[in-house]
Amino acid sequence: MKNLILLAALAAGSLVQAQFTIAVEAPASFRPKEAILYSLNGSKDIIVSKEMRMNTGWSFKMPQRYTGMMKIYFPETNTSFNFISENSNINVKLDATAGKVTNVIYHDESNKLMEKVQDQQKKKDLIFPALVQIKDYYRDDSEFGKALNREIGEISRINTVDPAKNPFVSYYNTNYNKFLVEQPTGAAPSQTEIAAFIENSGDMLETSSLLRPLLVNYMNAGGNANVDASVDALLKRLNVETPRGQTVMSELIDIFDIYAMTALKEKYLTQAKNLKCTINDRLAATIKANKNVELGAVFPNHTFRSPSNTKAKNLHEIKADRKIVVFWSSTCSHCEAELPKLLEKYTEMKAKNIEVIGLSLDTDQAVYSSKVSALPWINDSELRGWNSSYTETYNVHATPTYFVLDSQNKIIARPDHVSDVLQFLKLK
Repeated sequence: MKNLILLAALAAGSLVQAQFTIAVEAPASFRPKEAILYSLNGSKDIIVSKEMRMNTGWSFKMPQRYTGMMKIYFPETNTSFNFISENSNINVKLDATAGKVTNVIYHDESNKLMEKVQDQQKKKDLIFPALVQIKDYYRDDSEFGKALNREIGEISRINTVDPAKNPFVSYYNTNYNKFLVEQPTGAAPSQTEIAAFIENSGDMLETSSLLRPLLVNYMNAGGNANVDASVDALLKRLNVETPRGQTVMSELIDIFDIYAMTALKEKYLTQAKNLKCTINDRLAATIKANKNVELGAVFPNHTFRSPSNTKAKNLHEIKADRKIVVFWSSTCSHCEAELPKLLEKYTEMKAKNIEVIGLSLDTDQAVYSSKVSALPWINDSELRGWNSSYTETYNVHATPTYFVLDSQNKIIARPDHVSDVLQFLKLK
């Protein structure tokens, strides 16, 4: 009996040790009350928990082991900050101005190190090429030439991270530099090397934010003419009945959606729907999001937050023979070009009992209000940008995105451009 009690105590002790806390301190002027903690799966943020502010900030408890990228999001001000977990306690202090985070001060060694590593990576990506070009115009023995050489040497230096002390920082730093940084020799990793890494890498691949850019590099290495064959070979190698294979399939479907590679998206989405094995949460979410907006489906209802030009409480209450739903943003250049063409035809639309509903992925209330003051149709926004519920519910990956609904809110068309909308409705 004593042995059983001892084993139970040891098990309980190991469970407690697997937990860690995330403490966030913020100034009193930073007003948000609610904060949401996310972990990462591929390129998808996964909600871990929600906490309300207590005194000087927030405290989260992570109930299980986790190593990788994390995020805390403040929905009331649509602001967030990123950090990493090495499965140990994290302490953060925020500086803020006008409700927005202006600086993040990390007190734990892992995040300090990760900040240093990422800062150098940004310099390699953005500054290093310019410094090399500038160097040609200055003598090496001049004061400025010497300063340039020092900075080039510092940026070129490879940070060495102890994998025993900081396994995630080491993993991220090593593989980012190996697979995602342009090599001076021009010898980019081959498809075979990238595929082998994706197949054999541990669980940190899904939590590292490296997976999606790795997949893009993998397809680029095979050439535009061989995308089908490249993807087929990768999925066969990974086995789509495994969690890794299904997560990669989900990422690929989203990538093809983002780049409007419709035929490829439909090919692999159909394969995903036809799988007979147990589906992991990541792929199931992708299938569901696409099912929500397939032709013939009833467009999921949306409860308006603060709509203009309507007294309706939700999208389904709007009465019209046809509805054009457009997801847009004030900062979207394509929207700037396309929305005026809808505006030109809006009087004709109203005469034919066609209504437009604009759902904006804006974040700034003043900018949004200024834009919609000139738009006579129904408008609404959560003012949360890409953190809006729209993105998941309606599978929105880009703006503008259009849907045409019938009087019963069934999706009858998913046009790519405003010209396709007008042509479908015989308004050209």
